[in-house]
Amino acid sequence: MSRAPAAAGARRAAFVLAAAQAVLGSANPISVSIGALAGHYLLAAEKSLATLPVTGFTVGVAVGAIPAAAIVRRAGQRAGFMAGAAVTGLGGALAALGLFEHSFRLFVLGLLVIGLGGAFVQQFRFAAADNAPSAFKARAISLVLAGGVVTAILGPQIVIFTRELLAPVMFAGSFVAVVGLAAVGAAILAFLPSRRGGGAVGGLDGLPARPLAEVVRQPRFFVGLLCAVGTYALMSFVMTGAPLAMVGCGFSPDEATLGISWHVMAMFAPSFFTGRLIARFGAAAVVAAGLALLVACGLVALSGIALWQFWSALVLLGLGWNFGFIGATAMVADTYRASEQGKVLGFHDFILFGTVAAASFLSGVVYDAWGWEALNWVTFPVVALCVAALAALRLVSRREALSTPE
Repeated sequence: MSRAPAAAGARRAAFVLAAAQAVLGSANPISVSIGALAGHYLLAAEKSLATLPVTGFTVGVAVGAIPAAAIVRRAGQRAGFMAGAAVTGLGGALAALGLFEHSFRLFVLGLLVIGLGGAFVQQFRFAAADNAPSAFKARAISLVLAGGVVTAILGPQIVIFTRELLAPVMFAGSFVAVVGLAAVGAAILAFLPSRRGGGAVGGLDGLPARPLAEVVRQPRFFVGLLCAVGTYALMSFVMTGAPLAMVGCGFSPDEATLGISWHVMAMFAPSFFTGRLIARFGAAAVVAAGLALLVACGLVALSGIALWQFWSALVLLGLGWNFGFIGATAMVADTYRASEQGKVLGFHDFILFGTVAAASFLSGVVYDAWGWEALNWVTFPVVALCVAALAALRLVSRREALSTPE
């Protein structure tokens, strides 16, 4: 009797969060697609620092991970996520002001604050699984991320139509638009049922919380986090440098922005069925498929610098991220209890986005020193490490199964 209402409530929350993801998540491709180009525009020298605004955005997500989880847990999902939308709007205003004042530091600060708001958006995928039946959990996560399909279209199109809106101050109009996105996102989140604390995300509700170290030492958690970090950091590393590489190869900023649009579409479009793939084949198998797609991305990117090769590599990069990251998220979601949710997710996202921030910064340094090819060669050792971890986890799981009495 209680399962049907629970499933209906989880489905409703997932749809609201997916809609909010579509709107608020658009601040991500706006920041990424023109953050480095705007940084290059503001800098008179030290062009290697052009990706620092994108790094600021990712640092904001990392630094905001633990506070965002705590705020949502204490204030409830509706109030907590609406507060995150307000932070995103503040960041958009600061970034626009930095461009008007021609202040690189203020612009970086603005993107950092947008990133702080983005830390709340990153909690959406786990909030969707909160109180969801175990069978619906992976599907709820993928449904929320499917909202990114709208993001893939909305974010880059906003950039194209607003990039010169406030000329001669380039890119300022795009960040003014972020303020509007934040207001719309907050209105959507007002329909979210307010829920405090964690639900039965791990299927273990009612059990006492374990020390964080005990949760982290679980092989499945460790490998899930490693694969999430590997796929997301690689995606950020290559994607951040891609607009600079395309413009450096003679393509227009609009062509670079459309490349990011196709990339973001590929990141989120498979989410309509990724949850079903996880349910059928298992999270680890889906992660492995994502890693294979990342290898394909590296090979295409290294094959040449025609526009179709840039765009194809970015599409493969997005597909690899989707399978790798959603699969890894599902692995992690099976390892913690409801009472452990806040601290575990805060730790998870702090490590994840701290690494992603470093990757986005190093992207500019590596591109400036060694070029586009060097960015893509990094793919192969990172993928090899993740594959080795998945293989080790499979061996551990087999040993545990053999040692467990019937």
